[in-house]
Amino acid sequence: MPTAQTISFSTGNGQLPGYLVQPEGAGPFPGLIVIHEAFGLNQDIRAIAHRLAELGYVALAVDLFGGRNQVLCMFRLFGGMLFNSLEHRGIHELKASLDFLAGQTSVDRNRLGAIGFCLGGSLAIAWACTDDRLKAIAPFYGINPRPLEAVKRACPVVGSYPEKDFTAGAGRKLAEKLREYRIPHDIKIYPGAHHSFFNAGRNHDEAATQDAWNRVLEFFKEHLSEAAGSRSLPQ
Repeated sequence: MPTAQTISFSTGNGQLPGYLVQPEGAGPFPGLIVIHEAFGLNQDIRAIAHRLAELGYVALAVDLFGGRNQVLCMFRLFGGMLFNSLEHRGIHELKASLDFLAGQTSVDRNRLGAIGFCLGGSLAIAWACTDDRLKAIAPFYGINPRPLEAVKRACPVVGSYPEKDFTAGAGRKLAEKLREYRIPHDIKIYPGAHHSFFNAGRNHDEAATQDAWNRVLEFFKEHLSEAAGSRSLPQ
């Protein structure tokens, strides 16, 4: 059975809380940062971290609001993505969260990735353009960084987007750029699905959720496997 604990870590500008779930055993295991949507670190996000740990990932669900005013944090994070996509507090705090995760003795620091939803999906894409420690990311219904050409520095991406949402266009543009830069990717637009189809709210789409989850797991299995990690070691 996975074990979970509430933790906090330093970002250099203070402490940030998180929810760390470890698989059973000593590892080393691949590590994943789980990035919440605008609702913060809620039970949905904790449940996703548990599901990942059951499959052999050390999962750290980070709380980017960190006890601060949620509305103000959302405006700052979205504003940062719109006007300074690659250098703002959210990216800095995600890098700090990966420092903490990679420092766990149970984690293989050559097999690190991230999964994020809406706000978290948008941050994951921008973050992947600035941090080569990430080996794979799974954004759900996120917006793209500015400039979009920054994704030429991104790691492999498995993205899931609802057709009935403005982010579907972002997903199509992302796929085009990743194809242009020959970055491994699997981008899928789900017909009839709406924003936040993966969570337990009114827009939940079970078929899209199951298909997206299976695609993410297969993609992570390929890019965060022991063989993939060994290819990342310095020669």
